[in-house]
Amino acid sequence: MRWPVPAVRATCSGWYIPFVFPITAAERRIRSQLPLTRFFQAYFPLSLSQWLIKQGLARVRLAADIGREAVSADGVPCVRLSPRDAAQDRVLLYLHGGGFVYGLTPPHLEMVAHLARRMNTTALLVDYRVAPGHPFPAALDDCVTAYRWLLTQGVSARNIVIAGDSAGGNLTLTTLMTLRDSGDPLPAAGACLSPVADLTDRGFRSDDFKDPLLPPRATRIYTTSYVAQNDGRNPLISPVFGDWHGLPPLLIHAGEDEILRADAVRVKALAEAAGVDVRLEIYPRMWHVWQLYLDLPQALKSLDDIAAFLRDHLVPDAGDPSATSLGRP
Repeated sequence: MRWPVPAVRATCSGWYIPFVFPITAAERRIRSQLPLTRFFQAYFPLSLSQWLIKQGLARVRLAADIGREAVSADGVPCVRLSPRDAAQDRVLLYLHGGGFVYGLTPPHLEMVAHLARRMNTTALLVDYRVAPGHPFPAALDDCVTAYRWLLTQGVSARNIVIAGDSAGGNLTLTTLMTLRDSGDPLPAAGACLSPVADLTDRGFRSDDFKDPLLPPRATRIYTTSYVAQNDGRNPLISPVFGDWHGLPPLLIHAGEDEILRADAVRVKALAEAAGVDVRLEIYPRMWHVWQLYLDLPQALKSLDDIAAFLRDHLVPDAGDPSATSLGRP
């Protein structure tokens, strides 16, 4: 079922990409598999899913031109991806999605490797603590710690950009708000892929739309696991209730066929009202975080746009003595 869009197309110029991709065999194949993914999210035991993800992560092999190593950022486990000949003093801090309950996955490694290669930068993926064992604010604390660790390694804030998908998009926004409120130097820009921005009871409600990937049963599990006994209206849980002033430039990508499209539209409106330089692109026919499927032309187009946006906001300065190699002497 397609979310009704004609009125939005007519009144929100610039929110949709100005062209439509033809339907490819890859898109048909992936879309046919979405109901199975949807079923597993709703009914597969969470602990078993987490174990399987860890096993898959240990076996994934990236392209030969991508270096991969484990890093401890002041005790927070991270994975550093380094494309061959990439600048070591320019860093993409990436916060993965997974409903706040799943850890770093093989598709995330492959997707961020593509971003890092296109940006010609090092990427640091934060393998933050997940719910329900570690509800809010554990994940946010880990992301903030990883960013501050980059600063202690001599990486200038203006040479750091931050991005994340789904729950990681939420953490991208709340990390920026936390850093601003704490007086930390802010990264140069941020990008959110299908961000979840409202974790209150009304956040995932829709009477006339069935998300092709996110079943209501699973989203309830994700939300209650992360929010736990906290107030969902806390702006560091649901950034739609936060203060958006003073945030760096933002790029938001969302799919036309996902329930979280509404969150992306709200994020754009709130940021824009606060004077933030923000752009929203909504991709026709696309589902939640379609960028993880690298054989989709729409995924490559989205990732290349995100890479260009983030790269253009980085300001390398070879004369800056604080610009040193990430975590290396």
